[in-house]
Amino acid sequence: MIVNNLQLPYYAVIFTTVVSENLEDYEKTARKMATLATQQKGFLGMDSARNEIGITVSYWKTLDDITAWKNNAEHTLARNLGREKWYKNYQLRICKVEREYGFLK
Repeated sequence: MIVNNLQLPYYAVIFTTVVSENLEDYEKTARKMATLATQQKGFLGMDSARNEIGITVSYWKTLDDITAWKNNAEHTLARNLGREKWYKNYQLRICKVEREYGFLK
């Protein structure tokens, strides 16, 4: 299900990745980080998809909430493992969402 009905404005963190061949413990850690993110102040939801390129978008109330998540000790360890072994490439973008629209059948 796509996250919707968020109260504007909010922030989106767009994390785009290309994985390496060494994915030992990757799925386990990704699930743990997704669960941990839901427990953070200001977390609003998350959408994710993976094919050749993985895209995870997490939604947050404030920039301070995003910074607190970035500085979370367990998240920092996971980020370091990502750089060291799981990702060939990644890009992170932070956007303020001021308008949205869509539909649901």
